[in-house]
Amino acid sequence: MTIREQTESLELSMLSAAATLSSAGIERKYFEEPCDVRAAFARDRDRVIHCEGFRRLKHKTQVFIAVRGDHFRTRLTHTLEVSQIARTIARALRLNEDLTEAIALGHDLGHTPFGHAGERVLAKLNGVGFAHAEQSVRVAELLERDGKGLNLTAQVLDGIKNHSSGEALTPEGALVKLCDKVAYVNHDIDDAVGAGALSLLDLPKDCLEILGKTKSTRITTMVKSVVENSIVDTPTGWKITPSDEVFEAHTKLKAFMFGAVYNGASTITELDKVENLLRALFEYFTENHTVLPPLYQRIAESEGVNRAVTDYIAGMSDSYAIDAFEAIFIPTSNI
Repeated sequence: MTIREQTESLELSMLSAAATLSSAGIERKYFEEPCDVRAAFARDRDRVIHCEGFRRLKHKTQVFIAVRGDHFRTRLTHTLEVSQIARTIARALRLNEDLTEAIALGHDLGHTPFGHAGERVLAKLNGVGFAHAEQSVRVAELLERDGKGLNLTAQVLDGIKNHSSGEALTPEGALVKLCDKVAYVNHDIDDAVGAGALSLLDLPKDCLEILGKTKSTRITTMVKSVVENSIVDTPTGWKITPSDEVFEAHTKLKAFMFGAVYNGASTITELDKVENLLRALFEYFTENHTVLPPLYQRIAESEGVNRAVTDYIAGMSDSYAIDAFEAIFIPTSNI
């Protein structure tokens, strides 16, 4: 037996009845011979980690735009925190940890520069809307590797597509969807306090009584509650959920964060700047699409200029977008 076959055999004996097996129902857009060492979802995980879109996440906003400071989250550190929380629960529930990790690491590949502010602006500019989850799938299927894509499995793509809204077909995908919210609500509280945008005294006290008064305690409460209340002992009818009490407290805390931080005055203030910058870039590249890299020129020919410019700008990091704006619109000395 190859090492991969040994892994697949261990999954059959160790994973829960609801878990997604690496040896069953594996579909890729293009056929590939199985790896001798890695099971299918582990192979996908590695492809995500090594792709360009994953590396760009280190310079993409999580919440606070153009923030200065070493300890604030970026889209990359958010992704790693989602992966860690999801893997912990997957292991406890005996779900497929490789699939969970692959989905978690790939879920934000399509996020725009400047976080959700950039996403809203790009949706307005292109006239057809924009959803970062769908863009993450597009990055994985088409934009990576100069148009070849990563050729990920259908199960990983499904989890990525449905991590924000919709219903994933696998318990691993449903788990990542939940853990994404657990991660961002709690680490964004941490960053908001660090930025002076929020005080711990502002947080809803009833939520803290249930979830805990510290980030670590709140995450631990969620993890334990999901492990204790999820149903994974049947192939169908599985359910990934915390207790009703914990779920309601977390939902209320998330709603508070949307009002106080995500849609708060300090975030909205920067939105006009983000819109002005991205609008200028969008209009410039729409009018001058021949300067786009070859991949995006091919997309312009096959799917239209609007689609190509949307893909190009969505892939930019914050710093690249700012540099592109300065190079195009800010005068420099010719001496």
